[in-house]
Amino acid sequence: MEKIPMTMNGYKHLQDELKHLKKIERPNVIDAIAEARLHGDLSENAEYQAARERQEFIERRIATLEEKLSCAQVIDISKLSGSEITFGATVTVVDEDTAEKRTYQIVGGDESDVHKGLLSITSPLAQALIGRRVSDTIEVATPSGGKGYAVQSISYST
Repeated sequence: MEKIPMTMNGYKHLQDELKHLKKIERPNVIDAIAEARLHGDLSENAEYQAARERQEFIERRIATLEEKLSCAQVIDISKLSGSEITFGATVTVVDEDTAEKRTYQIVGGDESDVHKGLLSITSPLAQALIGRRVSDTIEVATPSGGKGYAVQSISYST
């Protein structure tokens, strides 16, 4: 299986979600199914059908999380350094058109949230940044055309 890179925070988040699903959501949905069964004919019981659909969703999500955690390659960012951008780097870029500064940390796909400055390693911007250094410029294809950025700073901290 292919390893999935993620930070320790991303790994812990997936573990917490898995624990919540197994210890809280799964028992709750089992109780809901049992309660709905008491209401009679299951073929016309909307509560029962909804609970069963919720149970299927929970079981699929548990399986997905277990697979991702088993394939996780947890990268300790505190042990990284260097002048080139790699996974885990926190990068400040300047938009060459607007001079707007943005800071992103390059993280795994499951932990990305652009609004929080967490950029997926698989995103076009992160892919263009990998291997670059301070003062390098990059061009990223966007739906509205090419966008230019200059790398202003690189750091490795959690």
